[in-house]
Amino acid sequence: MAKLIEVEIDSVRVSLTNQQRIVILKKVNEERYLPIWIGLYEAEAITIALQDIQVARPQTHDLLKTLIQSLNAKLLQVEVVSLSDDVFYANLVLEVEGERRTVDCRPSDALALAVRMQVPILVSEDVMNQASITPEEDISDAESEELDTFDSEDLEIDNLDLFEDFLQNIDTDDLPSADENPDEEFDDDGPDDEDEADEV
Repeated sequence: MAKLIEVEIDSVRVSLTNQQRIVILKKVNEERYLPIWIGLYEAEAITIALQDIQVARPQTHDLLKTLIQSLNAKLLQVEVVSLSDDVFYANLVLEVEGERRTVDCRPSDALALAVRMQVPILVSEDVMNQASITPEEDISDAESEELDTFDSEDLEIDNLDLFEDFLQNIDTDDLPSADENPDEEFDDDGPDDEDEADEV
């Protein structure tokens, strides 16, 4: 079984060049970051949960939380387990009647559910080795406007100031290019005709 590394959601970002949303995962107690491209609506769902913003009606991930609880199941953790052809794959790890079960899902949905149910977020060491980045001391000023925070007057993350100098200077040359078919490579679970929320 692959070694899993615990991470936390550091921030949700938006690229100024192509408006793609990115969730930045940070390894606990270490300055190592994993950027995952996600859809607009998933970015909003994660941000709303991080800010504990009250909405008029339950969103999809609120419904999933209620469903899990109503079935007397328990979400133990979420895992980002693999990366293939620029697509991330994740699992929900549940306990149902004392039995441990794994459910395949998109990382964006797993993260939105994890923040609502306050469970650990784990990433495979292989994925971290493939896609994580660490701060560079000599990042050029020309790169400083590449990424900006995903915020508004209503959706704002308390932790956006943390490591902001680094996060605003992420070199997107290390990330998938926006010219490489964003429907297939920027979406964490690939194209989905039934769910257009990932299409930005």
